[in-house]
Amino acid sequence: MNTPDECTSLAQVRAEIDRIDAQIVPLLAERGGYVLAAARFKNRAEEVPAPQRVEQVVARVRALAEAHGALPEVVERTYRAMIAAFIEAEMRHWQQR
Repeated sequence: MNTPDECTSLAQVRAEIDRIDAQIVPLLAERGGYVLAAARFKNRAEEVPAPQRVEQVVARVRALAEAHGALPEVVERTYRAMIAAFIEAEMRHWQQR
């Protein structure tokens, strides 16, 4: 494992990005399981999007981004895209139950 400043080649940078992705994807899978589980507790399709919850999550991850030295705008845009995709998946899951 190298820090970004310790990398001496593009290949090293890419290897570190691949290492991080290998950690992120299982976490996304775990998060997705909970998203689908949430569908069990919603009685109507209109409850799936939960815009108030989306804004709570975005505010929380922006704060986390700032605390960890990440770019808050990038984190917010990433989360908004991820949440939109998860809402679509939850809606499909909810309709199939």
